[in-house]
Amino acid sequence: MAENFMQLDVVTPEKAVLSRMVEEVIAPGSAGEFGVLIGHTPFLTTLKPGQLIAKAEDRDIYMAIGGGFAEILKDRVIILAESAVMAEDIDAEVAKHELEQAEQKLKTVPKDDPEYFKWEDKQRRAEVTLRVHENWQKK
Repeated sequence: MAENFMQLDVVTPEKAVLSRMVEEVIAPGSAGEFGVLIGHTPFLTTLKPGQLIAKAEDRDIYMAIGGGFAEILKDRVIILAESAVMAEDIDAEVAKHELEQAEQKLKTVPKDDPEYFKWEDKQRRAEVTLRVHENWQKK
């Protein structure tokens, strides 16, 4: 059975978030979502904020990541993420508040203001976090 598994490591600048053997990884690549199985052709890619799903023997693992990089090797996936939070650690009320705050700010900040992009990024991350939490709860 071990021949069907690969090592997945998810790391942020603050900490190692996850390190375990998985059967499949589905990640939000900048050019689109991609899936990886053991033996995949090696490549390096950028990641956009989105949902990362890892299929392990005992359960599916859901995680919200805030963009970064992925290195795919034949028997390992390394995710270097700007931020990453496991679905079970997401506080949906906090994420809803962050989304509302960002949406309100975007209504008042002009699009040519440098602050606009900061709030747009916060909005996108809050949306991703809520979607990941909802998807995890459905499972």
